[in-house]
Amino acid sequence: ACSKHILTFHVNLTFGEVNVGISRSPKNLRIACDHRGLTHFGGVYFFHEFLQVLQIRRFLTQNLDYPRRNQRYSLAQMILALIYPLVLGLDRLETASFLRSNGTFQYLTGLQSFPDPQTLRRFLLQAPDSFLRQMHRVNDRLLQNFIHLPSHRSRLILDLDSSVVSVFGRQENAEVGYNPRYRGKRSYNPLLCIEANSSYLWDTELRPGNAGTWDGGVELMATCFVNVPRDVRELRVRADAGFGFHPVLEILEARSAQYAVVARLTQAFKRLLPGLRYESVNRQWEMAEYEYHPHGWSKARRFVVARRFVPGEDPPSTLFTLGRYSYRAWVTNMNLTPVGIWHFYDRRAGMEPRICELREDFALRKIPTASFAANALYLEVIRLAYNLVTAFQRTCLQESWQSLTLGKLRYKLFLLPGELTRPQNRPVLRLNESPMLRNLVEEMLNKISGLESLQT
Repeated sequence: ACSKHILTFHVNLTFGEVNVGISRSPKNLRIACDHRGLTHFGGVYFFHEFLQVLQIRRFLTQNLDYPRRNQRYSLAQMILALIYPLVLGLDRLETASFLRSNGTFQYLTGLQSFPDPQTLRRFLLQAPDSFLRQMHRVNDRLLQNFIHLPSHRSRLILDLDSSVVSVFGRQENAEVGYNPRYRGKRSYNPLLCIEANSSYLWDTELRPGNAGTWDGGVELMATCFVNVPRDVRELRVRADAGFGFHPVLEILEARSAQYAVVARLTQAFKRLLPGLRYESVNRQWEMAEYEYHPHGWSKARRFVVARRFVPGEDPPSTLFTLGRYSYRAWVTNMNLTPVGIWHFYDRRAGMEPRICELREDFALRKIPTASFAANALYLEVIRLAYNLVTAFQRTCLQESWQSLTLGKLRYKLFLLPGELTRPQNRPVLRLNESPMLRNLVEEMLNKISGLESLQT
């Protein structure tokens, strides 16, 4: 190790002169690249211990079946070899090859070796169609284990949205659709469902870029409801106008779910707005509610409308504007007041940072193959990695760390440099000297040791 350069100041008070001197740098320094106990990823050991206590390998082995010719890596090892690069920020299969030469990382995570990028890509491409369904069931079962940790839950709030994932090649089923960033570029349009209070990724579905907003919404909601534990007494759903269609609302009502969905602005709906009776709720906004039976619906439903007067000097509003007013509207079956509906729906904004985290930190934007089926399988791997990290935060970290994004969690924990030593032939992982880190490590290990293994 090189000694630090120390800058010293010598002040001559008699003559007013200032002499600046630099201490001597080391001479005859020899550099040897032969230390095998160093790693950039020392903090990932605690995430590995969390997976060990859950017995995630046994859980994956018992719930997944993928017959392969090459058995050098077990099925659980292949899944973990796809998860660890996502957690550590190695967002492409090619960059994951850095872990092949990191023997300390392999030792800390229990991987005898690390697959090369082509092995990982073939694993995704050659997977049978049934394996995607198996991975989906694995994710569902993990949610049912995690949702009541660290305390029992009686209410779930599901937020629905879609995202645009641009592609830069010739990927199967990538089509030109709504793409505000790269207009005219082909893309995928995955559907995402996130549980608001726990931030778990409840369900996903990969779709072509030209898919309608609610295409697949009914099927997604059906699978979301399958994941809901039976002891959850109340289920609430929030969604934008893309899900404000009669079939989606019907399936929500069939499940006795309470919902607040942005109303679709049809021409018949717009004509009704000026004639409603509004009441002021604050200095700017006034609200109204009424029963409305749109064409094609089997019954009338409750609509809540908010409007704000737009002065002539104000710039055009991003909301729907009619005359001198801008409007917001929701269709709902909840018994909250109109203001309560408004505030309940606006808390859906917490979904946006999570979608951004999925795109940037969990490599949702990095499409690994040209096969649609393989990319859909990779989306399930992302979902698994995301939920495992979220469960680790909620059950093992202190409260102030539970809202951190994966990018910040990497910086503060997973990417801590570590040195593996063996004094008296006993492995010791040495981290940076810090009282705060020492307390954090003790707290993490105590919480991890108190967890139970996954139910198979």
